[in-house]
Amino acid sequence: MRALLLAAGLGTRLRPLTNAVPKCLIPIHGRPLLDYWLQLLLGGGIESVLINTHHLAEKVRAFVEASDWRNRIALVHEDTLLGTGGTVLRNRAYFGNRPFFVAMRTT
Repeated sequence: MRALLLAAGLGTRLRPLTNAVPKCLIPIHGRPLLDYWLQLLLGGGIESVLINTHHLAEKVRAFVEASDWRNRIALVHEDTLLGTGGTVLRNRAYFGNRPFFVAMRTT
């Protein structure tokens, strides 16, 4: 099974923290939230993860490139936020006709 992690949000309710750090990289007990997501999903049987980016995308890309999971992660950038349904529709080829998992964090 594949998963989609919705990580492109602006994190407006977490400002000023998200002015310089994307919401998915905000540290929780010293680890970025995205690190927890990836460990749970990829360590729990998900074969690969697609992560959408938008706000501060270069920081998410750098985190993924340094990750032990990098070979099982694909990134897709959204110049304009598509919303949950829009992201799923735009990337439906990634999932094919197989079941998939969508994860997002709202704050």
